[in-house]
Amino acid sequence: MTRVEFTNENGRITGFCCEGHSGYAEAGSDIVCAAVTTAVKFAETTIRDVLGVPAKVRTQEDSARITLKLPATCEDEQSVQSVLTGMMLTLCDLRDEYPDHIEVLEV
Repeated sequence: MTRVEFTNENGRITGFCCEGHSGYAEAGSDIVCAAVTTAVKFAETTIRDVLGVPAKVRTQEDSARITLKLPATCEDEQSVQSVLTGMMLTLCDLRDEYPDHIEVLEV
C-alpha cells in the first residue's frame, strides 16, 4: 500500500511524505503507482522549479519514499498551499477509488 502523509502546522501544509508501492499491479503496469508518482512529481516540480521555493526533497529508491519539506516561509505562500492542497485532493480522490492501495493522512 502507498501511504501519503501531509504535515500540517496551524492550518499550513508544511510538507509531505509518500512511501510504498500500491500493490495494485506489477511494477511497470501499476496505474495507482503511476497516478501517485505523477501527482507527487507535479507538486515537487511546480513548487521548486516554477515557484522557486527552496523546498527540501529527499528520495529513497529502495523504499519508494519521497519527502518534501517547505521552508518556514515562502514568498508565494498562497500558490504553494494551492499546489499542495490540489495534490492532497487528487490523492484523496484516488484513495476513494482504490482504498486498498493508497492511504492519505494529515498529521
